[in-house]
Amino acid sequence: MTAFEITYAIGVLALAYFIRGISGFGSGLVSVPLLALVFPLSLVVPAILLLDFTASLVLGGVNFKQVRWDEVKPLVPFGMIGVALGTTLLVSLPKEPLLIGLDVFILAFAVRSLLNLHGDKTVSRKWAAPASLTGGTVGGLFGTGGPPYVIYLQHRLKDKGELRATLSGVFFLEGLFRIGSFIAAGLLIQAEVWQGFLLGLPIALAGLYGGSHVHTGLSQTQMVRVIGALLLLSSLSVFFKAFN
Repeated sequence: MTAFEITYAIGVLALAYFIRGISGFGSGLVSVPLLALVFPLSLVVPAILLLDFTASLVLGGVNFKQVRWDEVKPLVPFGMIGVALGTTLLVSLPKEPLLIGLDVFILAFAVRSLLNLHGDKTVSRKWAAPASLTGGTVGGLFGTGGPPYVIYLQHRLKDKGELRATLSGVFFLEGLFRIGSFIAAGLLIQAEVWQGFLLGLPIALAGLYGGSHVHTGLSQTQMVRVIGALLLLSSLSVFFKAFN
């Protein structure tokens, strides 16, 4: 790695996990598209998976009593099916369509976040199946499957502390299955992936620590809009890379 690549990766990871520390999600959405500008997607996705799994352990451990496991359980079965499907697509599709698909996905969530397009009505648990199937598929494919889970749980949980902790619980369980799927697909046997994980771990933990300390200072709406602005910039950068 060049000095620029190292500096760039440090900055991206610090920002991504600072956001994760505040909101309980967003690290993959920020880090994957930005790191994919410099590094291969097949290395970025599994390395971020390992870092996100560690982040879920840290946040879930700190807020274990706040996790709403009754909301987590309905998301698990279809989420696992989605992860298996997404992992299969990751190892079989060419790079350009993957980047374009990632860009469209991120752009849609960025616009939704910036415009604060969500109601306050509690949705039925029947939406758990499509939300988790979509989240698992996108997570296995891009390592950024958080938005479908976030959208669903935002309409089930009104307390931002419970939401943050429950999201970490979901990502912990999904991360376990994604690790198994990535091992089966050969994506976690690359030495570069583990080097990236070990080098990025202190930076990610520092970002989580900083974000957790400002968690209570921002409203959920303010944080979602900040993430939306960052994602909009990320989507533009990914679009540029896909066509260049």
